[in-house]
Amino acid sequence: MQVRVLLFASYADAFGASDVAVTIPAGSTVGDLLASVKEMAVGRSLPPAPLIALNQEYAAPGDVIRAGDEVALIPPVAGG
Repeated sequence: MQVRVLLFASYADAFGASDVAVTIPAGSTVGDLLASVKEMAVGRSLPPAPLIALNQEYAAPGDVIRAGDEVALIPPVAGG
């Protein structure tokens, strides 16, 4: 299945887009998706464990992704 991964701030800058399409097998987990993203040339620049949201809630690596789910990679934020 193809999943649209939303990218924000520095991640969008790195990929040169606000989202990226990733093809993963049905039943894949958030961890599987992250591994697929990291296989992309730009994906190698991601930190080891970026925050990921699944349907607008923080997700764990073992959470299963279903067709139509919204996935987002969230860069670290700092305030002052």
